[in-house]
Amino acid sequence: MIATGIVVEYNPFHNGHLFHLSEAKRLTNADVIIAVMSGHFLQRGEPAIVDKWTRARMALASGADLVIELPYAFSTAHAPQFAKGAVQILDALQCKYICFGSEEGHIAPFMHSLDTMNTHKELYDKTIKNAMQEGISYPNALRIAYEEISRMTDEPLADLSEPNNILGFHYMQAIKEIQSNMMAVTLERKGTHYHDEVLPEDSIASATGIRKELFETDATHVRPFMPSASFELLQQQPHQSWDHLYPFLRYMILREGPEQLASIADITEGIEFSLWRAAKEHATFQEFMKAVKSKRYTWTRIQRMLVHILTGYRKSMRAQITSPSYLRLLGMSTSGRSYLRTEKKEVTLPVISRAGSYKDPSLLMDIKSTDIYMCGIQREPGLDIKTPPILL
Repeated sequence: MIATGIVVEYNPFHNGHLFHLSEAKRLTNADVIIAVMSGHFLQRGEPAIVDKWTRARMALASGADLVIELPYAFSTAHAPQFAKGAVQILDALQCKYICFGSEEGHIAPFMHSLDTMNTHKELYDKTIKNAMQEGISYPNALRIAYEEISRMTDEPLADLSEPNNILGFHYMQAIKEIQSNMMAVTLERKGTHYHDEVLPEDSIASATGIRKELFETDATHVRPFMPSASFELLQQQPHQSWDHLYPFLRYMILREGPEQLASIADITEGIEFSLWRAAKEHATFQEFMKAVKSKRYTWTRIQRMLVHILTGYRKSMRAQITSPSYLRLLGMSTSGRSYLRTEKKEVTLPVISRAGSYKDPSLLMDIKSTDIYMCGIQREPGLDIKTPPILL
C-alpha cells in the first residue's frame, strides 16, 4: 500500500486543508493518507482551538486514514525541530511520500535552496550569528543570512520569508538529515495568506481568520469556509485560547520567579525578568504580550516560552527528548487500520493506542499538557488515559 504523509495542525480543519488532503492523495496515487497532527499546543506557541480528538475526527471525516499525534516536544518547537520530529514519524510509518502545501508550489526551488545552504553553510551560520549580536531577531537574522547566500547562485530559490515555504524547506532538510527514502511533493497553497485575519470572498480562508471570527463575532460567519462535518464538530466543543489560560500562566510565572523561570525551555538572555514584571503588572494576556514583545523577541517566540512555562517544560526535559520514540494513534479509518496491520513488521516505532500502557518522558509530557489544556475549558483531567483512538 502507498502511504503519503502530511504534517498538520488543523486549528481548525477548513476547506484549504480539505484541498491539501485530497490533492495529496491524487498527486501521489496514495492508498492511505497519514496525518501527523500537533496535540493541544502548537508550533506558534498557542493552544489549539479545540481538543486533539475533535480535530482528529475532523481529519478522518474529510479523508485522512491515520492521525498520529506529534508529541509536545516537537509540536511546540522551532521549525527545524518541529519538521524533523514529524518527518521521523512519517519515516517510521514507511510513508513513500510527504506532501506539503507551500507558497512556492514547486519542489525544484526547495532543492536548490537546500543545496545552496549546504554549500555555503559556514557563511550562512556566521551571518546569523553576527546579525543576532546586533540585536536582530532570530527570524530576521535567518532572512538576512539567506539573502546573503542567495547571491552565490543563479538557480531560483524558495522564498523563505513565507511561513509554509519555511516548513517545507525544513521537511526536506530533515529527509536528507535522517537519510530517509521518502519523496517530497508540494502543492501551491490556495486562498488567503497563512496569517490573514480577514475572511475572503471565496471558500478558502486562513485558520487565523477563522479563529479571529469565532472569538470576535459568531460561528455562522465561518460556516462557508469549513467542511460541514468540521463545522458541526467545532460547534460541539468549547473553544480554547490564551485568554482562558492566562490566569494559570500568570500564577505559574509569579510562583516560579525569575530564578526558576530561567530553567524553562527557550528562555534565554534574562527575559525571565521581563516576563515576571509583566505578570505582576498586567491582568490580561494581550496587555502582558504588549509589555514583553520587542524587536528581539517576536510574538511567536514569546508564546513558545509561555507554553513551556505553563506546562513546566524545562531545558533538562528537552535534553532528554531528541527524537520521537512512539507513534501515538489518535484515530484511523478502515483503510488506516488495514495499513497498520499490513505494515506492522515494517513500522519502526511502537504504536501506542492507550497512553497508560507506555511509559516514556515524551508521552508523560503529552499527558501533562493535555491535563493543563483542559483546565482552561473546565474539562476533567486524565483524558489521555481514558480516551481510545477514534475509529471511522
